[in-house]
Amino acid sequence: MAKEWSMHQLDIKSTFLNGSLEEEVYVQQPQGFEVKGQERKLYKLKKSFYGLKQALRAWNQRIYSFFMQIGFVKCISELGVYVKTG
Repeated sequence: MAKEWSMHQLDIKSTFLNGSLEEEVYVQQPQGFEVKGQERKLYKLKKSFYGLKQALRAWNQRIYSFFMQIGFVKCISELGVYVKTG
């Protein structure tokens, strides 16, 4: 028996831009942006960016918290799916 469920999909290209970080992350100065005389110093990141190992975890935690606040439940078998009943 088919159910008349409505489904919505999000595809956000800037998902990993400006994501919040819960831990301190330091990176080397990018090539071409080094500060003269301080090339060995690191940058402390305030936000995540695409390619950063912590970016996916930061995004998942943020979207999970948001969906839980508005009454969704995370699907057990498909981790990228959230369900809201009623």
